[in-house]
Amino acid sequence: MKLRTNNIKKLSQDTFDVLVVGGGINGAVSAAALAARGAKVALIDRRDFAGFTSQQSSNLAWGGIKYMETYEFGLVRKLCMSRNKLMRSYPSTVKEVRFFTTINKGFRYPPLFLFMGTLLYWLMGNGFTRLPRYLSAQKINEEESIVNTEDCSGGFEYSDAYLYDNDARFVFNFIRSAMNYGCVAANYVSSLGSSREGGCWVTRAQDEITGECMTIRSKVLINACGPFVDEHNQLSGQKTNHHHIFSKGIHLIVDRLTPSQRVLTFFADDGRLFFVIPMGPKTCIGTTDTKVDDPITAVTAEDRQFVLDNINARLKLDKPLTEQDIVAERSGARPLVVEGNDTDETDWLQLSRKHAVDVNPQDKHLSIYGGKLTDCLNVGDEVSEIVETLGVCYPYPQARWYGEPPAPVKKEFMHQARLIGLDEMTHASSSECLSQRLWRRYGAHAFNLLESIRADPQEAELLIENAEYLRCEIEQAARREMVTKLEDFLRRRSKISLVVKKEDIKHSLGLKKACEILFGDEAEAKWNEYFDSR
Repeated sequence: MKLRTNNIKKLSQDTFDVLVVGGGINGAVSAAALAARGAKVALIDRRDFAGFTSQQSSNLAWGGIKYMETYEFGLVRKLCMSRNKLMRSYPSTVKEVRFFTTINKGFRYPPLFLFMGTLLYWLMGNGFTRLPRYLSAQKINEEESIVNTEDCSGGFEYSDAYLYDNDARFVFNFIRSAMNYGCVAANYVSSLGSSREGGCWVTRAQDEITGECMTIRSKVLINACGPFVDEHNQLSGQKTNHHHIFSKGIHLIVDRLTPSQRVLTFFADDGRLFFVIPMGPKTCIGTTDTKVDDPITAVTAEDRQFVLDNINARLKLDKPLTEQDIVAERSGARPLVVEGNDTDETDWLQLSRKHAVDVNPQDKHLSIYGGKLTDCLNVGDEVSEIVETLGVCYPYPQARWYGEPPAPVKKEFMHQARLIGLDEMTHASSSECLSQRLWRRYGAHAFNLLESIRADPQEAELLIENAEYLRCEIEQAARREMVTKLEDFLRRRSKISLVVKKEDIKHSLGLKKACEILFGDEAEAKWNEYFDSR
């Protein structure tokens, strides 16, 4: 909590080159790119970092194969290149995964035609992934016996990528990287609106925890409020060429349905893509695609039944999945970009997830619309290029602001891990060895964890039952990850609340200890705050 307190004090003490409002994926990469180049950056979010849309994705980094149906080949090519860039830059985090797709009889396209499309998709991605395969109904049954092939006319298998951990953790690592480069970031600080005064942006802000008000001054203002971009522009008197409409998507998390580490793909009853996604010891299923007017969404009984009906019809399960099998739920609004004053709702399903940046050069104001995780590195570079044209000078214009540490650093970490026998300390319930897991989550900062374990092997104790977090990881989170509420840790710095049922979490003695490490004297209050809100 000291990190957050100190950063909040700094927010009103100086004039920043750039203030980023919003700590989702767009705001996070903008702050990381700018701070690494030497700009003086501040970032605030009225919730936790990645606390809204960016924590509700499918955890997939895919090249947009669905946009081939609408002939957006330029966008598909761009997204494939972005996916490849992510996989090269984060080989421990963004991993290739096979999509195993089943086509039912009577579908609008025959399987062989769709398979030819996957070959084109593979070529558009420069053959970066494994080759697609055509699958007969018999082959599908042999390789994934859980798939119901009674009404199947065939299928295919192709590759894209997914996040090994979770989306919110991936976003936070950009925030943490920005702070490493001097960015002053704080969660639970809301913007009350901004105005131009004397050639500078003056943003009135409020600490949502204490109620304290402050003023933040910046030369450039970036509105990265995700679904709330239009709302904040109204507060700041900005008119833009784009606006958002919203599509609600939900996912249900259940116990693991198949041991294979591949994504099972179907077309749901409404014709939209439907996924069964591996999530460690669990499986994530969905999604829906429902137009909504409000970005604040929730899983309804109809949503839940739609997903359950579709999955039960497409898989051969020992017994149908019911609401009692649901471990956790996700619901989020996808912000879709609409240009101009177009309010035609007839083709909203065809809207892509491409991003757009509206720039007001006179006011030195940027608004970031839309976007998806796959394209995040391009957003960071694009924003930093625009900010430079607005008069911000970079001491380190060629700085690399993304990616895992170089191979020699990883090699040294693995060497030190072997010397202390780290992998031999891996708990039997863990899905991977400790050295791989710690490196993926923390990169070069995993050396600090090695030091803790070397000094005291009990630091490698698995603190929370059914969750892959060590005591030393909790201690590091308390120091470096601005965990302000218990939900920040359980939902966003980790995925514990997604893979462990609420009642099991509540009765975990290890979580009580973790709460004490994270919050000290406030542990009981933070515990009650989390469980009372549920």
